[in-house]
Amino acid sequence: MIHILDPDKSLNDWLAERLFPAYRAKQIRRWLYQGRAGSFADMNNLPKLLLDQIDNDFTLWTTKIRSHQKSKDGTEKLLLELSDGGKIECVLLREENRRTICISSQVGCAMGCVFCASGLDGVDRNLTSGEIIEQMLRLQRLLPENERLSHIVVMGMGEPLANLDRLLPALDLASAKDGLGISGRRITISTVGLPKAIDRLANLNSRYHLAVSLHAPNDQLRDQVVPVNSNIGIDKIIEAADHYFDVSSRRLTFEYVLLADINDQPEHARQLAKLLKSKNILLNVIPYNPVPGLPYRTPSSKAISEFRTILLKSNINVQFRQRKGDDIDAACGQLRRKKVKLHEIQPVN
Repeated sequence: MIHILDPDKSLNDWLAERLFPAYRAKQIRRWLYQGRAGSFADMNNLPKLLLDQIDNDFTLWTTKIRSHQKSKDGTEKLLLELSDGGKIECVLLREENRRTICISSQVGCAMGCVFCASGLDGVDRNLTSGEIIEQMLRLQRLLPENERLSHIVVMGMGEPLANLDRLLPALDLASAKDGLGISGRRITISTVGLPKAIDRLANLNSRYHLAVSLHAPNDQLRDQVVPVNSNIGIDKIIEAADHYFDVSSRRLTFEYVLLADINDQPEHARQLAKLLKSKNILLNVIPYNPVPGLPYRTPSSKAISEFRTILLKSNINVQFRQRKGDDIDAACGQLRRKKVKLHEIQPVN
C-alpha cells in the first residue's frame, strides 16, 4: 500500500486517474496536517466512494507506538516500530509557549560519537520522507486541539545530512502552508559536521537553521569523542559552516556536550572561545546526560561554572541547555533503539 504521507507519491495523480476533482487533495491534506485525522474515516467531508478507494490504496500509519513515556517536566517520548521492525524514538518538548519536536532521520546512527546512545548499535537505514513526517504527526496528536507545534529540531537518531534526499521533502511539507505551517526559521537541522553535505544543503535549501555538534575545540580531542572527525578535521567543518551562514544569513549554532574530565577543562573553554571568536553564532553547551552502560559523567557544578565564565569573558554568545526529559531518557544523546515487551504496545490512533 502507498504511504499517503510520502511526498514522492502523488495524491494529485491518483485522484486524477480516478476522476476525482483536484480540490479533494487539498481537503485530504488539511485533514492530515491541520485536522489531525487518525484514520481516513475521520475525513467526514469526503464522499464515501473516495474514502473507500483511498482506504484501499493508501495507508496513513506505517508505525506502531511501542512505548509512550511522559516526563514530570511535560516532555513526552515515543518509541515507534517501523514496518520492517526497525525502531526509532522521537520527542515532544514543552517550554512556555513553545511546542518543539525532536525527530529522527535514520534507524540508528553511523557517526559513532562515543557518548551518544543513538549509535550504540550502528545504523540500519535511512528513514523515508513519509516516516519522518509520520513522527511529526504522531507527536502533534499528543497536543490538545488548542495547541500546535511551533518548532522542529532534527536532532534525534541518525545523521540528518546523510539522508538529505528524504529529509528535505519532509521539512518542505512541514513548512508548507498546506502542511504543518511551521516557518523555516523555526526548523533546525543538526549535524556532526560533514563539510560536503553542509555545502550541498547550502546549495539545495538554506532556509533552515544549522546546528553543528562540535564537542571538542581541537582535532586531537575531537578524534577521540567523534571518531569520524579523523577523516574531516575541525577547520573544514568551520569553513563549511561559515559558507552556510554566508548563503543563508541564518545564525549558526554549535553544540558542545560537556564530559567530565574529558572536554570540560578551562583550557578547553579557552580553545573553544578562540575557535569561535567574532563569529555570529550561538554556542549551546549541554552538560552530559548519562547513558546506562557508558562510562562518561556529567561535569561538576564547579567545572560547568568555570567553563561558562571563560566563555562569557571571551564574549561568546553562549547558553547552557536546560536538561529536559532525562527521567525518561529523552534528553540530548539518550535516544536509542530500545527493545520493549509486547504488553507495552499502545494503540496506533
